[in-house]
Amino acid sequence: MTPLFSLPSRLALLVVLALAPWALRAQIGDNADKPGFVQVPIVPAHLIPPAPALTPEEALKTFRLPSGYKLEIAAAEPLVQDPVAIRFGPDGRMWVAEMRGYMPDLDGRGEDLPVGRIVVLSDQDGDGRYDHSQVFLDELVLPRALALIEDGLLVGAPPELAFWRDTDGDGKADTKEVVATDYGVRTDPQRPFLANPERAPNSLLYGLDNWIHSTAYIKKFRRVNGTWQTGTALFRGQWGLTQDDFGRIYSNSNSDHLRVDVIPADYLRRNPNYPRLAGTNVNAAADQLVWPGRLNPGINRGYRPEFLRDGYLKEFTAACAPWIYRGDLLPEFHGHAFIAEPSGNFVRRSVLTATDGTVRAVNAVEKGEFLTSTDERFRPVNFMTGPDGALYIVDLYRGVLQHRISLTSYLRKQSEDRGLAAPIHRGRIYRLVRAGETPPVRSTALPPRTTMAWVRALGHPNAWWRETAQQILVERQDRSLVPVLEALALSDTETAGRVHALWTLEGLAALSPTVLSTALKDKAPAVRASALRLSEPWLQRSDTEELKAGVFTLARDPDPAVQLQAMLTLGEGQDPYLDRQLVEVVLDHPFNPFLLDAFLSGIATQEMTLLEHVLTLEDGTLARIQSRQRLLTELARGVYASRRAGDIARVLALAAARVSDQEPTTRALLEGFAAAAALAPRVLRLDQAPDGWARLEASPATKRSRDALQNLLLWPGKPGATDPAAEQPLTLAQQTRMENGRLLFTGICAPCHQPGGEGLDGVAPPLLDSPWVLGPPERTVRIALQGVRGPINVLGRWHTGEMPAFGGLDNHQLSSILTYVRRAWGHTAPAVDPEQVEAIRRATAGRTDAWTQDELNQIK
Repeated sequence: MTPLFSLPSRLALLVVLALAPWALRAQIGDNADKPGFVQVPIVPAHLIPPAPALTPEEALKTFRLPSGYKLEIAAAEPLVQDPVAIRFGPDGRMWVAEMRGYMPDLDGRGEDLPVGRIVVLSDQDGDGRYDHSQVFLDELVLPRALALIEDGLLVGAPPELAFWRDTDGDGKADTKEVVATDYGVRTDPQRPFLANPERAPNSLLYGLDNWIHSTAYIKKFRRVNGTWQTGTALFRGQWGLTQDDFGRIYSNSNSDHLRVDVIPADYLRRNPNYPRLAGTNVNAAADQLVWPGRLNPGINRGYRPEFLRDGYLKEFTAACAPWIYRGDLLPEFHGHAFIAEPSGNFVRRSVLTATDGTVRAVNAVEKGEFLTSTDERFRPVNFMTGPDGALYIVDLYRGVLQHRISLTSYLRKQSEDRGLAAPIHRGRIYRLVRAGETPPVRSTALPPRTTMAWVRALGHPNAWWRETAQQILVERQDRSLVPVLEALALSDTETAGRVHALWTLEGLAALSPTVLSTALKDKAPAVRASALRLSEPWLQRSDTEELKAGVFTLARDPDPAVQLQAMLTLGEGQDPYLDRQLVEVVLDHPFNPFLLDAFLSGIATQEMTLLEHVLTLEDGTLARIQSRQRLLTELARGVYASRRAGDIARVLALAAARVSDQEPTTRALLEGFAAAAALAPRVLRLDQAPDGWARLEASPATKRSRDALQNLLLWPGKPGATDPAAEQPLTLAQQTRMENGRLLFTGICAPCHQPGGEGLDGVAPPLLDSPWVLGPPERTVRIALQGVRGPINVLGRWHTGEMPAFGGLDNHQLSSILTYVRRAWGHTAPAVDPEQVEAIRRATAGRTDAWTQDELNQIK
């Protein structure tokens, strides 16, 4: 592509726009720029193509697809308006979440009004295009997620996740059961930072594991015998959630278009000594370059050269809605990932490859995109595989995509000048099919099916049928089906059918060790991996030796994904003997990238024992030597993180004993200590100098690690060390308040944050090592006075929910609690005095709502 315009014209444009009044109009999104920065358009106005609102039929002509494919209109306005998510019911009807209140104008006025709704689309004349809309639920504020569960609908509309049912058969919801009250924050026009719809939970996904997962949220749900159960989950992604045939979950963020949980998140939380193991939220696609089909001046930062390539979007900036296609209408795309880029008006298709225990994605079109449009109002925001096997594309269809919270003055000006703010309440849902062939009958109306028909559907080539069948059979809880399901799980039918049969048995609480022992020997890796996960409840029983032997055998499975799952599963057994056997597996497979993380996740309290065991092993090949050194470093990191003084002194003595003849081992052990100290920079105290410390001090190989530990690992008389606590000693009054704070904390705070400040998953984030506790007291006091509302990032993990205000406590009580948490558990932050609390209380006297992370970050 040739440059759009010359350097002199750029300079002239800079002068004109620097003086333009609109350049001074402040928008919240301008805060990302340095003060005084002038937002100068890169693409000249005369080169920007028009962007009129097109009819659905006109819009079809703007799409560019590979030869052999076409889009059909499945539904369009006025039948559907502002669609953001869809689901198909077993009867073929389409359920649509309509976010009709999103950005009614450039100021977002009216966004808090209850105009959102859930509609049900049906095709009454059977021509394949939906032609009737029934409002199931209305008067919602920005609904964003839905899932069909049993005889009702689970709906996410901040701040609630609620289960709605139609009990009188009139097609409208009439009963409501609140499942959660922290599913995002309701919009408040008076507080623009409070509720960012780009960051709220969304995308309810019924997983292979029979749990309902969600994006940007830390809980998962399932309904058992009419009761909702809640589990903890990883905060992942921004908009969209999907899974593959293995049950791996995929998400993304706006500038990082595909991430995958190679390891299910539950495993990586089971060992507190390794808080940041890898394997979840793994970047599957390193290349973020994009290739739109039209100029893209209408992006939020279209005035910054690094965002455009000759006027075209350069990299993902609004990536969303990843979807793994597993339908049967387009089998050539099976297992491929489709990603929406509404800012760039295109859809990416990526080919996924499972290699060496991880997943990698590559653009299917070199320097191009699968689907592009020259219509700037084409805004793909979601996908779904339909009962007919087609890929459905949800198009929000509007000119203004960026929310007011992030909108820049530049994009506002673009939108005003080019009339992008109107019209609103459009929306299309397209169906991707093969061109040039007589289309199959569209599954817009499906007849009722018998229970046995749903059992047979577990092996259907279209994942929509398999997943729907599993869910329905689990919901019906018909245990008379157990023999049929067991036979299916052990049959020679399609691999997917065996996988879903096993998980359906799990949902019926009807799995047996006998079935699992056989499934562990299945020829298909996906079946073996599922059988491994499902074997875990039996691993600590004494009557399942055959099952445990089968599980251990798969620790050396030739398929890296199965081997990885075996390592994770065996960690649930808590068997020290097996742990030593697994050390050999780790050492022999250094190229399975997450195998070590899986191993470490399952050895809580065994780090010291295993470290001593590894020190007795022979080195072997160069690869094994390197693998052994890495394992020693990681085991030492776990020992230090445990903060058991005796074990730490023992490791230092072992390291010192090897300074002369095993210097790499000494270095590996000290590096593990330094890495753990860097993650939790709290003072750790020993009663005396560890044996052999003088030898370590004389070793140049350990200097960097020793320097890192100099003021964090202390003992009486340590040469050259500075005790941070001694640098800021507490006064007598502060010491008294700290003791009072300990008592207050135990009664008020410890039930949620735990006595040691480690927090409780799904309830409260950790206070231990938290920068929100140890940082500026101006933030900490505000959190205590008025509370804080998620999402908030604490030590690399996102937390939702809300901490209530404790402003009812007096200044002495609050300062006592805050002094305690800032000085307990090895913390050395300055104390908080009552006068500080009083000053901040007065300064924030008019505030009645909780703080958000963005607001707190502005307080220095």
